[in-house]
Amino acid sequence: MKSEFKLLTGAMVMLSLSTSALVVVPYLQVRDIAPAEGLKPYTSAQLRGREVYIANGCVYCHTQQPRAQGFGPDLARGWGRATVAADYAYDRPHLLGTMRTGPDLMNIGVRQPSEQWHLGHLYQPRAYVPGSIMPSYPFLFELKTSDQVAPGDVQVQLPPGQSPRGQVVVARPEAMDLVRYLQSLDRSYPVSSTVAQKGAQP
Repeated sequence: MKSEFKLLTGAMVMLSLSTSALVVVPYLQVRDIAPAEGLKPYTSAQLRGREVYIANGCVYCHTQQPRAQGFGPDLARGWGRATVAADYAYDRPHLLGTMRTGPDLMNIGVRQPSEQWHLGHLYQPRAYVPGSIMPSYPFLFELKTSDQVAPGDVQVQLPPGQSPRGQVVVARPEAMDLVRYLQSLDRSYPVSSTVAQKGAQP
């Protein structure tokens, strides 16, 4: 009985220490960090697009946390500076990601600012990135004939040979919202050394 009590006590102590180190202390460090100067709150369209991003599992293949130079070649890849806690002030939940099957998307709004590029890439990734293993998302689009296109419809301008014969590809509202969200991923503004020291992400 004594050994079981010691085992249980030791387990509870270890659980308490690990919870403190991994949850409580980091929370105390970043809970009062203000948004970085230059960071804007998401618009309603961007928030809807964020939900589309989550619902379609983009977070499983893409990170949103470029690493510092000492931890990897992210800066050399053109993915931007290492992010800090203040860069995520408006993100609930945070979409840091755990795997990079595809590139980091934190600054995709800077690298690819074109609405048409994003729409076409979502419709047919391999038309833009040969060999890409990203799935296409045709359900975010409608196929229409030219006489069915309504005022306000956003037609996707695909590369030659990629458009369905006799039809045009029109973006659904969900596709437009997702593109708005991707375009909002811009953390290219500078951060002060104080902010970087308080909230650097490896």
